[in-house]
Amino acid sequence: MDDEEFRATVRAWLADNLTGEFAGLVGKGGPGREHEFVTERLAWERRLGEGGWIGLGWPVEDGGRGLPWRQQVIFYEEYARAGAPGRVGHMGEQLLGPTLLIFGTPAQKARFLPGILSGTQMWCQGYSEPEAGSDLASVRTRAELRDGEWHITGQKVWTSLAHVADWCFVLARTDPGAERHRGLSYLLVPMDQPGVEIRPIVQITGTSEFNEVFFDGARTDADAVVGAAGDGWRVAMGTLGVERGVSTVGQQMGFQREFESVLAEARANGAIDDPEIATRITDAWIGLQVLRFTAQATLGGPAGVAPGTEANIAKLLWAPWHQRLGELAADVAGPDATGAGPGYELSDAQRLFLHTRADTIYGGSNEIQRNIIAERGLGLPRG
Repeated sequence: MDDEEFRATVRAWLADNLTGEFAGLVGKGGPGREHEFVTERLAWERRLGEGGWIGLGWPVEDGGRGLPWRQQVIFYEEYARAGAPGRVGHMGEQLLGPTLLIFGTPAQKARFLPGILSGTQMWCQGYSEPEAGSDLASVRTRAELRDGEWHITGQKVWTSLAHVADWCFVLARTDPGAERHRGLSYLLVPMDQPGVEIRPIVQITGTSEFNEVFFDGARTDADAVVGAAGDGWRVAMGTLGVERGVSTVGQQMGFQREFESVLAEARANGAIDDPEIATRITDAWIGLQVLRFTAQATLGGPAGVAPGTEANIAKLLWAPWHQRLGELAADVAGPDATGAGPGYELSDAQRLFLHTRADTIYGGSNEIQRNIIAERGLGLPRG
């Protein structure tokens, strides 16, 4: 199938399926709006799985479609153009799945990939802790292998969508005598069990897509460790590295939709007649093109191969840009952006502004991204 035929196929499928029970999902969900229509969006994940729209670039032998990156980009473009809802299965499809393709055993792939591909198994990421955010090597959550099972104790924080996840990929210390990045293991832990407690964290937007997760003797199978025990740092860095490529194109299509909303509001209320606002809108459009071209320049790496620092470079580019877009949205809205509090429903501009305050912090602060690029990408000394 050539690219244009594929585009027509994607467009037709979305038009046929964003109807009926899913018609109300158009434009819903996504960063800052993860609280919207969660049950319905979980059902949408299953519909995507039934249609074969999950794991587009995964190897055919692992259940994917093995599509070239050009057609994966087309899918994300049409998905955003149709206003399809924010994905609940992102952690599984874009992070855990590719990690298993690189580091997983055949048994692990056979056990976990089908649930991701069918949209029936949701995942969350157990990395950050109260004392180990950007400094991930300081994790204190520990796991001990006893009687054929890992016993996990500790706390994770800022865990996106943990309240709907079936499984969590957890970075835990399995060698208490080792320091920093040594002695860590990458464990796959079921969430629905005694010893796992999830507490929502209320954000500045008033919603809760992040959570605290407490492990108090939670268990998982001895073979539910990805890579060798003690080699978790390498695997965890691989997960962070695959958060790039076509998935960032999908993210940027969401950015495009947000930008177009800000532009439409500026035209409607006359804010675009302000030369400063007009200049900032132009700068935002230019920045969006830079993000797109940069992502496309890093596409095409084979599935199952660990990437380099592309994800860090992308994060360092898009986080400040998105933050500035949030500021622009609030300024375009003018006095209407100041109405907030009990009894007020946040507008799209307010939600965008408030949510983007954290963009340069979560997922590794800008300072951490620069350190990683310098040390791993450029070979510069630490410090």
